[in-house]
Amino acid sequence: RALSWDWRPACAGRAMRRENEALKEELDQRYGFDNIIGVSAPMVAVFKRVRQVAKARSSVLIRGESGTGKELIARAIHHNSPRREQPFIPINCGAIPEALLESELFGHERGAFTDAHRARAGKFELADHGTLFLDEIGDVPLHLQVKLLRFLQDHKVERVGGRDSVRVDTRVVAATNRDLKGMVSEGRFREDLYYRLDVITILVPPLRERGDDLRLLAEYFLEFYGRQHKRKLKGFTQAALRALMAHAWPGNVRELENRVQRAVILAQDAYLRPEDLELESVGGSPEPLPTL
Repeated sequence: RALSWDWRPACAGRAMRRENEALKEELDQRYGFDNIIGVSAPMVAVFKRVRQVAKARSSVLIRGESGTGKELIARAIHHNSPRREQPFIPINCGAIPEALLESELFGHERGAFTDAHRARAGKFELADHGTLFLDEIGDVPLHLQVKLLRFLQDHKVERVGGRDSVRVDTRVVAATNRDLKGMVSEGRFREDLYYRLDVITILVPPLRERGDDLRLLAEYFLEFYGRQHKRKLKGFTQAALRALMAHAWPGNVRELENRVQRAVILAQDAYLRPEDLELESVGGSPEPLPTL
């Protein structure tokens, strides 16, 4: 899907940049939305929802495509909550082998399995009084979904190989890029767990629906990685901006960050071109567009 693009004159662009910087400064100071950049209506709605839910104790389900920044939203929720001084423990449920995931989440006792030479606390215990972020919650196997549901009901964990339950005060924030309702209808995700997690939902919009945020993010990454790699780059050509606009961004913000970082490292000119970003040109003037 092609992005709509607002070709504003440079003065209007500078005003937009100042507006964004003022908004971000306010968000950083008042709400701790560090590293979250956005002035589009969908992102302002996300900021509002984060402020509303941060003080609550309820579970939160963050939905969004891969690469949209769901962990940043989870961290913002934690930072704005009464738990901010306590641990924020993230775990990617899809990155850990199924045989190890139970031990990672719930811990184990000594001798519970081969190589369990000592007792070990799991992520739920490590996040006591803080927040546990369960990324890719849709990858949790059914037999562990039962234990997760039990925790959400009574806030007790039982280590693998253990007999005693331990009560912990851990808030669960989960995230997924999957259709959990569809998985429920297919029998791959427990319905009771889904409703336990889905007390409050935050939908993170894909980059293609964030309007001017695309350019703001591109310029932020250009400046950030320019400093990091000691490259004195001036901005993007008009052709590069049109290419950014036309791209569908299936990888969302993560893809944009990777493309800009790679371009910063490899670019030969002061202005990034479509080929530097490994994007196709879509016509128009190749002249540089002044940075904001």
